Amino acid sequence: MKDKKTRKGNFNLESITHVAVDKVGVEERVARFQTRSIKNEAKLQGLKMVLSMIDLTTLEGKDTPGKVRQMCYKAQHLHEAFSGLPSVAAVCVYPTMVRTAKNALLNSGVNVASVSTAFPSGQAPLDVKIRDTKFAVDEGADEIDMVISRGKFLSGEYAYVFDEIATIKELCGNARLKVILETGELATLDNVRKASDIAIYAGADFIKTSTGKIQPAATMQVTYTMLMAIKDYYDATGIRIGMKPAGGISTSKLALHNLVMVKEVLGNKWLSNEWFRFGASSLANDVLMQIMKLETGVYQSSDYFSMD
Repeated sequence: MKDKKTRKGNFNLESITHVAVDKVGVEERVARFQTRSIKNEAKLQGLKMVLSMIDLTTLEGKDTPGKVRQMCYKAQHLHEAFSGLPSVAAVCVYPTMVRTAKNALLNSGVNVASVSTAFPSGQAPLDVKIRDTKFAVDEGADEIDMVISRGKFLSGEYAYVFDEIATIKELCGNARLKVILETGELATLDNVRKASDIAIYAGADFIKTSTGKIQPAATMQVTYTMLMAIKDYYDATGIRIGMKPAGGISTSKLALHNLVMVKEVLGNKWLSNEWFRFGASSLANDVLMQIMKLETGVYQSSDYFSMD
């Protein structure tokens, strides 16, 4: 596999901002993914896979160390009475909560992700975004979820967006970089594809749909468009990029439809939490209820599951 560091400079920025997306074709392809039937045995396997791909998230102004510790406990103990469940992939918090999460997850195998670059708006000077990211990395974040400057992108300042992502990537060190496009503000699938390509070539380890603060968020049409950007880049370079749909995926059914789409577009190599994540918290409880139904034959009330 080629060194990801060779991505910068080995392309023409003008050439990657003119890929047109066939919106009708995307709609038709997504509709087919949603008609797939899944047998119970495969469904149970898929639901457990979904759990292992979730980034449990709390990104509120009222977050406290106690709330973050509770979420970290849930990340490791999704259902007290049922063994054999995986832990989630990561917890995602603000930079000021990284140290709390890191201590709570010590030796658990669950990563700590931190948002950065003036999340969720991205409306801050570059030096503020740099300090934001450096603080999160210094606190021990395993992953950085940055937001792009959508205003710059929508103004056609693609080189600015590219350079900003590349700068943040250099600050990450060993932390993996997820680049949030905030697709609900990009308006068109053509823009989603442009932003995906810019993020990938600038050094993203993952591309991510949304902050979860703007609707629409992770529609299947948007996710499909981003998966195709990943596929085209992989076909051209042999370098694998991860994908994280976030916001709006709250049901097991929709999560499984997304896994079907990933399998058919990118293949089995992407069906692990190393390369595919769900940005969600409420999704975990719905998946747990569906697993309990398949295992026991009855639904458990949502009262049996923590809201964190």
